[in-house]
Amino acid sequence: MLRLTKKADYGLMALKYLAEQALLSGKTGAASAQSAKDIAEAYHIPPQLLAKILQTLARQGILESHAGTNGGYALARPATEINAFEVIRAIDGPLFITSCITIHGTCDLAGHCTIKEPLRKVNDSIKDLLTGIIIADLAEVPDAEPSATLGGGLVSIAL
Repeated sequence: MLRLTKKADYGLMALKYLAEQALLSGKTGAASAQSAKDIAEAYHIPPQLLAKILQTLARQGILESHAGTNGGYALARPATEINAFEVIRAIDGPLFITSCITIHGTCDLAGHCTIKEPLRKVNDSIKDLLTGIIIADLAEVPDAEPSATLGGGLVSIAL
């Protein structure tokens, strides 16, 4: 079964929260910074694990970290410019559904394998789908129009 890790889930949830808070407050950057504790409480995420995830996302340039009394984390770019694939890759590393996709060189089954190319297409489709999902699509803001990117919430993968 192809699944996201808990860390990736939590990272996407945190970015969703930050996007919603920025939209609701009308502020961006340091002005919209939210504490890791607030995010953890909102989604019942283990605070120490979330803190590590947020630090990773800040090191990757997806979040900004602000110190001080009103500090916390904020999106480094608008929610419309951050996609799910880059968040997952920042947390979990490259996304591959099978190890043969990552092999640089000749696989032991090179002359006999019949599934490498179809699996590469599946991997590319998943990557394209996740790249097309932006954090703004995940944010739930009252009176907001649904994004056309996800087709009103329905997603399909064509192979």
